[in-house]
Amino acid sequence: MTRLRIPITLVFTLAGWICFSPVRAADSLSEPLPSPLTLQQALKLADGMHPDRELADATLQRAQAEQSGVDASDDLQFGFEAALKVVNPSYNAVDQSSNDSWAKLKLSKRLYDFGRTDSALAAADAARRSEEWNLLDVRQQRRLEVMARFFDVLLADLEYARENEAMSIAFVRLDKARSRSELGGISDLELLRLEDLFQKVRRRTISSQNKQRITRSRLAISLNRPDDLPADLVSPDLPDRLVPESVEALTQLIIDSNPRLKSLRAQMDAAEQQMRAARAGDNPIIRGEVEAATYNRELGGRNPLSAALVLEVPLFLGNRVGAEVALERARLRERRAELAVLELDLRQSALELWLELDRLRVRREELVVTGDYRDLSLDRSRTLYDLEVSTDLGDSMVRISDWRLQQAETDFEIALAHARLDALAGVLLDEFDITVGSKGEGK
Repeated sequence: MTRLRIPITLVFTLAGWICFSPVRAADSLSEPLPSPLTLQQALKLADGMHPDRELADATLQRAQAEQSGVDASDDLQFGFEAALKVVNPSYNAVDQSSNDSWAKLKLSKRLYDFGRTDSALAAADAARRSEEWNLLDVRQQRRLEVMARFFDVLLADLEYARENEAMSIAFVRLDKARSRSELGGISDLELLRLEDLFQKVRRRTISSQNKQRITRSRLAISLNRPDDLPADLVSPDLPDRLVPESVEALTQLIIDSNPRLKSLRAQMDAAEQQMRAARAGDNPIIRGEVEAATYNRELGGRNPLSAALVLEVPLFLGNRVGAEVALERARLRERRAELAVLELDLRQSALELWLELDRLRVRREELVVTGDYRDLSLDRSRTLYDLEVSTDLGDSMVRISDWRLQQAETDFEIALAHARLDALAGVLLDEFDITVGSKGEGK
């Protein structure tokens, strides 16, 4: 069985990287978040140190170590044995000395085990591939999480702007009503109605202000910077992407490329190979041995040099092999069932996201008309306000702010739906697909 060995220089290089990379990562965490923070920067930081990423990396390293252990199971073994021994020699022994000390150098290697090691090595390789796909999935989920939290902050800022504007208008109206009430120009009932309206708007404003802090904390935690809340964010210019025409083709792409499915398929391969290795548990083993020895007492049956080709044949192992095979067969069935369940879930997710994009497309068209209507309504209110005919200019401005919030919600939902479809298809979200837009309000 031929093995590819890693050069010792590469081993030391990797060891040095492992030792110093945590220092570099810790330094990057000590740096404050950029201000203003863009979506590109946030997505780059999503690949940094985070408990989810650390767990996936550690699991992959464990799988790699287990593969190395299996690969080394039939490596050349070189050992030394020695004994300080005193005996009472037999009366007919040629050498009547009592010192029977000896020393041996022994070289041995397993040459062939009829498929056991090959199957175990194939299983370890499949397990490693499974963890590599799992790492890709974790990276994608981290980026989706950061993207969603980034959008939440921008929406919270827009919501606060709307509520703060509404509170300002309600306060101005209440202040005017109080002045009129002192002159007897307004009833107490109307004054209390305006007071009640102001308090409700004030409550919503405080709530939206708190949401600004909450969403920033969630974004900071998703970036593993819980003590570094971003103040200012830049609203991105999102690309206008087309909705896939065929949900069937989209679903098939996801079934073929989804990293979680690929991870489970690799786990299935590992289970199949482990079952083959278990079946080979009672196969013979051929081993080569070379021995050099030195003895204090010279006896006829002792040789300074010897070489042997050893054949080991298990004659009885009880039910151990059968039990191991049954265990691996059960694990294989588990992986197959998990694969089938995940495939069904992904089919449903693909359909729902595809339909959601269609709904959001219609919603965006609706908001275009709504925006035109509210722009004209604002112009009309401004004209009537200048003519002192109507005082609903403030309400029109609040409606414009509300329209901007709804438009941003729709745009962000579309971007997230496309990103989730990309993630399902195994496409790592590319931060360079998003360009910098306008600066959002900070807190």
